[in-house]
Amino acid sequence: MNLAERALVTAAERVAADAERRTELWSRGFTRRRFLAGAGMVGAAALGSQLVTTRYSYAAPGTGTGRALVVVFLRGGFDGLAAVVPAGDPDYLTARPSIGVPAEVLLPLDRRFGLHPALGGLHGFWTSGQLGIVHAVGGGPGVTRSHFQAMDHVERGVDTPSTRTGWLERALEAAGPGTTFRSVSEGTSLPSSLAGLGTAVALRGVDLVTLNRGSERMTTALRGLFSGLDHVAADQVDLALTVLSEAQALRATPYVPVKGVSYPAGNFGSAMSDVARLVKADVGLRVATVDVGGWDLHSNAGPIEDGDMTYHLTGLGNTLAAFGTDLGERLADVTVVTMSEFGRRVAENGSGGTDHGGGNAMLLLGGRVAGGLVHGGWPGLATEALVDGDVPGVNDYRNVLAELARAQLGIGSVASVFPGHSYVPLGVVR
Repeated sequence: MNLAERALVTAAERVAADAERRTELWSRGFTRRRFLAGAGMVGAAALGSQLVTTRYSYAAPGTGTGRALVVVFLRGGFDGLAAVVPAGDPDYLTARPSIGVPAEVLLPLDRRFGLHPALGGLHGFWTSGQLGIVHAVGGGPGVTRSHFQAMDHVERGVDTPSTRTGWLERALEAAGPGTTFRSVSEGTSLPSSLAGLGTAVALRGVDLVTLNRGSERMTTALRGLFSGLDHVAADQVDLALTVLSEAQALRATPYVPVKGVSYPAGNFGSAMSDVARLVKADVGLRVATVDVGGWDLHSNAGPIEDGDMTYHLTGLGNTLAAFGTDLGERLADVTVVTMSEFGRRVAENGSGGTDHGGGNAMLLLGGRVAGGLVHGGWPGLATEALVDGDVPGVNDYRNVLAELARAQLGIGSVASVFPGHSYVPLGVVR
């Protein structure tokens, strides 16, 4: 008996003895990743790609409409006033004399706003009607200026902190069952928006979903180890091995973007390339989430020639543009929405940056987007229009997400997705 086989035998002996302990840990709120990694499961330990799965009853491959919603979370507090600049507002450069973007370098949007030149890769989608924007977006009365509290609040989509599921998980439940790759988080763990015993798979790219020292014999042993066990562990291992099998089939054809498209280097570019791959592979992808950090720019945000804001916006714009171009005609079925936990204060601080603020901006990219428009109300930057120095959130983020969920996931009522919220569409979808 080799070492791997002895490990399987040892693990099998532990299953019965540890079942009650694992159930107790699960009931205490352990995350799926901690459960798989911390419960002594050889199946999870053998995975080579931080794979996270959840329980669900999956439909046959190909289930769904072909439409997908991609949620890009800009963590740290995205500065909507830097990305989508109120160029005609005389109070803008007064509040930001050092880091404000001059009107003459902005890319034209409408008579009120211009686009930061670092987002130039996206401007063509604006003119073609595939890029829309919602400004002065707020997270509701429960959002504070704490990163962690605000993130948890907007990703769960409720004003009551006791709710333990995320808005995307509830949206998927309303949309009905799907395939193994129905909902994917590109990363090492699931965001709060997908919290719940639902449908999500977290991975760092299809090519990295592998079984260390994997073989048919090892896979058979892993399935047999948990076969017949009436426990959540059995479902987790079975689903993990299903994902491994389907990922292996996807890896058989290396992914090559369309001619002329090159995704920027880094985690964001790799993640969006992987999402494009899943869309084109017709595996039934309905929801994908991607995180992009680094937006908490308290210092050195500008000037535009060499500031950190220009650097970050360049990566964001070029990656989203590569994704849209790569999808080509398939962009008609896909909508990308960017969101953040909060925006930044209107006035710059003494360190050449901005502090945590209020109203923010959301970018919408896709074939079903009512593009070429800045949607919703705009209060302006006059002192009397601000709330404690912030742009007020006159457009509720839940109205934007609800409208996109209805269009992309085929949901009727969104009452269960955003409980307690009175949904008012902004017309962001054509």
